[in-house]
Amino acid sequence: MLYPPRVSVGEGWLASHGPLQKRRVRTDLLVSVRCLDGVSQRLLLRDMFGARVEINPQVLVNNPELWHRLDEDAQKSAASGSLTCGATALRKVSERIDRETALTVFKVSGLD
Repeated sequence: MLYPPRVSVGEGWLASHGPLQKRRVRTDLLVSVRCLDGVSQRLLLRDMFGARVEINPQVLVNNPELWHRLDEDAQKSAASGSLTCGATALRKVSERIDRETALTVFKVSGLD
């Protein structure tokens, strides 16, 4: 049986909990964020200690609080100069979240 990983986040970290392992990355010390295309789209986060976490971007779309925390920490990483690769990937996720949020607002308002 396949279980989707659970994603949790806190100030400065993001973790993915699978059935057999837990991976955690420092989001305030990110060095890269990449979109991986394939059968299912994934977002790969890497920190300066070599830790990496892959998550489905839909998790961020469905949980704005997770996205907000990740985005704030990624901006800190960029400001400190550690995030050298990932602006495009983060912008794509942000645009997707904005688009999904707008569509939801239109549906709820009856404007779709």
